[in-house]
Amino acid sequence: MKKLIATIALALPLVFSARAQWIVYDPTMNIEQILDQAENIAKYVQMIDNQVQQIQTLSDQLSEFKNYESLFGNPSQVVLSMVPNLDSDLQSLEPGLNLENLVATANGNIALTFNDDGIYATVGASFQTPGGQTIQRPADQYKPFSAIINSASNYVAVADNAAKRRTAIKNQIAQTTQQLQNATTDAQVQKLQGVLTSLNGDLASTDDELNQAASSAMVQDIQNRNDQQKQVQALTEQQNAEFTEAVSNYAAKFQLLNQPVAFPTQ
Repeated sequence: MKKLIATIALALPLVFSARAQWIVYDPTMNIEQILDQAENIAKYVQMIDNQVQQIQTLSDQLSEFKNYESLFGNPSQVVLSMVPNLDSDLQSLEPGLNLENLVATANGNIALTFNDDGIYATVGASFQTPGGQTIQRPADQYKPFSAIINSASNYVAVADNAAKRRTAIKNQIAQTTQQLQNATTDAQVQKLQGVLTSLNGDLASTDDELNQAASSAMVQDIQNRNDQQKQVQALTEQQNAEFTEAVSNYAAKFQLLNQPVAFPTQ
């Protein structure tokens, strides 16, 4: 309202100066036009003032966003060097073989010649009798031993792979922890914490792979022991049946005398 009054005050001297030059005019109409024009100018000034306030508000919001960005950071601009190695390790195939594959690749000939670099004595594919006869061992009967050898070798391979990976993963965890301590924005902290969680999960997976390999060897050993006891029981039953049959055959062929033997007299 003050702006409207000021505008009218500025416009009135123009009206009075114009009267001296006009010959015919309508004072009422002229004043109304001046008032309308002043009102339009006041509305325009108010509109400009609103726009200035809007611009100031947007400027304040932009400053606040920049302050927010400086504190929390831009997640898209946070690049972590250890992520590609972690992603590659997580997507790689597990080094160990499952029990089905270990049993399927069992070979009796390998069991006959295996000595684990000289730790064990080699059985050999054949042997000689005291009389000099060469006897070939049935390789198929040695497949259970080959399955155990495969399981043990698989465990050693998995353990070696796990040891190397654990060293690499621990180094990455140490680097991530150091970067987490030096992080300056919330975006860096959030991403580094996510990577740290994944690294710890990857480290735990190496233990799971090692336990799985050990379990495969243990299960195969249990199966071998179970088969050994089964063979012993089957052989015992067979021997008992053969002994009973032999006794029966002997009794039928060699009957005992139930009367005294009569010797001829002279």
